[in-house]
Amino acid sequence: MAVAIDALTSPTLKHLREAWWDDVFTEFLAETLKPRAGNRILDVGCGEGLGEVAIGRLHISQVRLVGVDLDFSKVLTASQETASHNQRVNFAAADACHLPFRDGVFDSIFSVAVLQHVNDLETAVAEIARVTAPRGRVVAVEPDNSARYGFSSTPAGRRAFEMSRAFFNALSGQQADGRTAAIGPNLPRLFLERGLDPLEVRLFPVSQTLLGPPPANVWESRRSVVERALGSGASDAARWLGRDYVDTLTTYEAEATRAGSSFVEIQHTMLFATVGQKIE
Repeated sequence: MAVAIDALTSPTLKHLREAWWDDVFTEFLAETLKPRAGNRILDVGCGEGLGEVAIGRLHISQVRLVGVDLDFSKVLTASQETASHNQRVNFAAADACHLPFRDGVFDSIFSVAVLQHVNDLETAVAEIARVTAPRGRVVAVEPDNSARYGFSSTPAGRRAFEMSRAFFNALSGQQADGRTAAIGPNLPRLFLERGLDPLEVRLFPVSQTLLGPPPANVWESRRSVVERALGSGASDAARWLGRDYVDTLTTYEAEATRAGSSFVEIQHTMLFATVGQKIE
């Protein structure tokens, strides 16, 4: 879980699917998507096929699963992963804003921790609604990246949480935007505007607590993420912030080591799972 929600290495939960998905969440999807024999189900942003493997374990006969992802390498990995589980799943490399399917072809659609990375959120939701059949179910699960909680028991740790947000904003060339960062709680509105009737919002907490100083590899990973980012065309402002941020992380490590068993770091965020139904 540390990699999945570490705000000191990423402004979003971009690795969420692989680290957080469990049987409880699979049961939630089955409950809300209501898959039946013969249904076509689309996964928008399938990643490496985790969702398809999880749904396949439910042994619902004759369900036709389709997964799309913008990253072709992930599509290949997903295809290999599902094949290793003797599953027949169709995959394609595709943009969520330009889904290569005809109107109303899918009985249900799900998307997990993907829309937070889409530049044109409204278009992506409209595309999901377009390819959903009348009265078909849609489940989208997204965080509120503007409301992540981070605490450290050391002064440098508290500075590190503040600096991480400033650094990643500078790196992306954007200012903090509460509307776009708070995607999860805005999903019901986005659904309704695009012809999806919101039926339910369910919350899933994602947390980690570090008690006692983390091992050296955690600190090395945190610094290396920033250093790699600085070497990939970062702006002058991002470079200035990044160098200061790396120094702060080094100070943070020293403070945590000195604190010993009294050291604590807490990170917490919430996922908003919105269930909608295509309006006829």
